[in-house]
Amino acid sequence: MQAWNPGDVVKASYKTGEYIGEIVELMNSGKVAVRILAVAGHPEQGNLHHPMDPDVPFFHERRALAYQEIALMPPQTVSPYRGAVPDYKASLLQALEREYERLDRLSRWAQRGQQELEKLRQEYT
Repeated sequence: MQAWNPGDVVKASYKTGEYIGEIVELMNSGKVAVRILAVAGHPEQGNLHHPMDPDVPFFHERRALAYQEIALMPPQTVSPYRGAVPDYKASLLQALEREYERLDRLSRWAQRGQQELEKLRQEYT
């Protein structure tokens, strides 16, 4: 297990988002308090208990953690970060665009799959 110190720059996961931040405190609970400096991966949208299901009663909007926000991270989700820390706003927009493109590709894949299944339906009947 990594020995963390306040001031260490890390990459950490929080729920479904990935962040670059600075450790501010090691909590008695075992969690690591991390101040958010950049967004490496935008959180996924939707209900975490029913992934990939658009027909849930409550489809969650998941916002990225804010610049300088402090989040308590499980230590197993924290790893060292080496390199320049990107600008928060630029990293947020890049992460949002990557997540949008991922969902767009998934949507196109689903549509293509439905087209192929429709051809098979025609053939099977």
